[in-house]
Amino acid sequence: MDIKSVIRTIPDYPKKGVMFRDITTLWQDAGGFRHVVDLLVWPYAGVRIDKVAGIEVRGFVLGGAIAHQLSVGFIPVRKKGKLPGDVISEQYELEYGTDTVEIHSDAIKTGDNVLLVDDLIATGGTAEAAINLLRRAGGTVIGAAFVIDLPEIGGAKRIEAMGINVRTLCAFDGD
Repeated sequence: MDIKSVIRTIPDYPKKGVMFRDITTLWQDAGGFRHVVDLLVWPYAGVRIDKVAGIEVRGFVLGGAIAHQLSVGFIPVRKKGKLPGDVISEQYELEYGTDTVEIHSDAIKTGDNVLLVDDLIATGGTAEAAINLLRRAGGTVIGAAFVIDLPEIGGAKRIEAMGINVRTLCAFDGD
């Protein structure tokens, strides 16, 4: 299956000059969605994974499906202020300013093996913050899985430099 062929590109969204890679068209294709989940899961067959962490919001859909397939728990990595109860936070730099991601303070037990999932890796800033957060919570991040890589932006290399194996299924030029 040509995964790229079922991902819609929306020019100039959310701002002029950006080519937005819309994965929702892949999710509408039942066979394509199943195929992508299988491709993201198979490298971890036989590997102990205790939790899958998905980055808001498209990582929730993929991460939930992957957690289900692996029969493990799911951890939502959310923007600041979106989770009820006791949370731990990680702030990170954006092009202009900062942002924060959070998980519940009881989401991970020390030593849990965690797979991080999102739809796309661009700069890697949010994924790096999520990895730092998961590690601070006591987890061991055993990999990061994405459907789409934007290699010219360098996020996958940034995550690999943290000692994390990165799996992507397709790449698009540009941003």
